[in-house]
Amino acid sequence: MTTDQRVLIIIPAMNEEESIGKVIAEVRAELPWVDILVVNDGSTDSTAAVAASAGAIVTSLPYNLGVGGAMRLGYRYADRNDYDVAIQIDADGQHDPRYVPAMLKALETADLVIGARYAGEGDYVVRGPRRWASKVLSMVLSRVAKTKLSDTTSGFRASNRRLIARFARWYPVEYLGDTIEMLVRAARSGHVVRQIPVAMRQRQGGTATSPYKATIYLFRAMITLVLAFVRR
Repeated sequence: MTTDQRVLIIIPAMNEEESIGKVIAEVRAELPWVDILVVNDGSTDSTAAVAASAGAIVTSLPYNLGVGGAMRLGYRYADRNDYDVAIQIDADGQHDPRYVPAMLKALETADLVIGARYAGEGDYVVRGPRRWASKVLSMVLSRVAKTKLSDTTSGFRASNRRLIARFARWYPVEYLGDTIEMLVRAARSGHVVRQIPVAMRQRQGGTATSPYKATIYLFRAMITLVLAFVRR
């Protein structure tokens, strides 16, 4: 697939030297017509050097701001350089770029498209606190967005020009704000949100979340959801 739209793939990355080169190579192979921006989020390893060697545009934050801070910089780059679409892909290799054409198709009738892990494709499963949080978030945020959303914390997302401009001015940097709060704000501002089913893969590098961190995730998710509704 090719398109007349200018598409930017934004990859936030912190200490992902094991996987970032492979992720960039795969995106290049599947989507040779897109531009790739790696936002090096205060890495202490060779993430930036590996990304640059793989052919990506690289910009570096002086210290770690988290995914939200990295994505805010990515959206500002997309806005200043007049991209029509910005798509977030994680640096650990879990997101399959072969779904990007389907996301672009869905953007024809939406402002934000989420690649949903729990929408019937693939065998990705979460248990315990993350599963409970996912169910609650999906129920609440589906009502806010006025459409069924089964995976509200997925980082595999595509935004059109309208949302790029908004996110360049405002994007939450708090933990989970980049998924939950941004979704609430986008939907309540009248932007159309859709999802497409995607299959998620195993990490190509780095370390997965521990059970302890998963429990903390549950409480943080609920707090973030409440704050998203009370903030003006």
